[in-house]
Amino acid sequence: MIRLHQRLLLLLLGLAGSPAAVAYAEDQEDIAPYKMLRSLQFVQDSVVLGDHSAAEMQRFMLGTIDQRLRTIDPSVFDDDRNVDAALIYAMSGGNPETLEYLVARDVNGHFDNRISDVLRKYLSGKGLLVAKSLVETANEYKDKKIGPYLALVGGNVTLAKSPMEALKLYDQARLNAPGTIVEEAALRRSVSICVEAGMVDKGLDYSQRYMRRFLHSPYASQFADLFVKLLVNHDHEVEPDDVVGILSFMDEARQREVYLRIARAAAIAGKGDLARMAAARAQTLAGDSDNAFGALADFYGGMAAIPTDKIDTAAKNIASIPDEELSPRDQALRAAAKAIAEQVLRPPDPASLTQATTPKSYSQEITSEQAAASPEAEQGEIPNLAQGPVVGEAAGTPPSNVGGQQDADPSFSAFVTSSRSQLDEIDGLLNKESN
Repeated sequence: MIRLHQRLLLLLLGLAGSPAAVAYAEDQEDIAPYKMLRSLQFVQDSVVLGDHSAAEMQRFMLGTIDQRLRTIDPSVFDDDRNVDAALIYAMSGGNPETLEYLVARDVNGHFDNRISDVLRKYLSGKGLLVAKSLVETANEYKDKKIGPYLALVGGNVTLAKSPMEALKLYDQARLNAPGTIVEEAALRRSVSICVEAGMVDKGLDYSQRYMRRFLHSPYASQFADLFVKLLVNHDHEVEPDDVVGILSFMDEARQREVYLRIARAAAIAGKGDLARMAAARAQTLAGDSDNAFGALADFYGGMAAIPTDKIDTAAKNIASIPDEELSPRDQALRAAAKAIAEQVLRPPDPASLTQATTPKSYSQEITSEQAAASPEAEQGEIPNLAQGPVVGEAAGTPPSNVGGQQDADPSFSAFVTSSRSQLDEIDGLLNKESN
């Protein structure tokens, strides 16, 4: 395995087939850190562009560079390219203790203290303490090789307090490092900001860029979750054609998966139009309803129809889908939808329509003379049952035994108790689903 990694490293460094390849097989100490960093960058960019098999090589490269930086002659850092390489390595998933090691032994002042200090705090989880300095440093070095990386970490530390400032830094990072892992991370985090800030147009623009460039990234699933959230949270601001246009960059299998995610999230959120549109698109891409994807599209479409006048048909459709074609989460979702549909479609109990009678209405007992002379009239607070229950009593239920009124019909009370119990069960299912 080590020999295989060495051969791959030679190819990445452009040394294979050259006299230097023989020397490298015996000794790795002649490779400059900046050359090794180029190989790491190539591997990392390959991963986000879709070559997931390069992930193992990435781990190997990080370990190799770490060992090289700890054993290198300090005079190597007379070359600024090697200083930049050490800093970029630390910001690219490298060992943060190695940067501490190098800075502690930097007697010749090769490392800029401003950069090394802010990076050491950032890598130790104290980035908020140096957020301002990190932003200033990122802007100062934006045209240097380390600029995009500083902008990316600067955006990360300012995201919580100033999302708009973070968005500017992410733009700076991706524009100065196109097609790289830096751009992939900056675009994905920019979409996240747009979701939270309600910046729909900008979020759709970032989404389209991500789709075109990093569709096969191992982080594309995280992006898809953000994209779905953007659509569902702001469905009235998004045109269906925009969704279709952005997802058209995907192959049919990935389109179908994202449409199903949209349909599910929209159905749960009560966004019926979006859920039905997404379910219809997923159904078209699934071909027919004889496969699991077609069944899921039917299920989410039926879920979206529960709050409409087609609830009867929708309830029958979702009940007809076999359990084995639904995940446990979707089975819980169906149970909640069925419970709601049953309550809506349940015919009223005739006994519940019988209202409690009173020997004499409260308003009949009080004559105009009595009302005028009563203390309540002097305060302008004459009780009037026609205006609804008094404070503290549930709306829609008769006041308990006012003016000699009898208790409510027992069958009505039983119906209310049963309905509340079932609604509590539905709330429990939905809470379980959201968790």
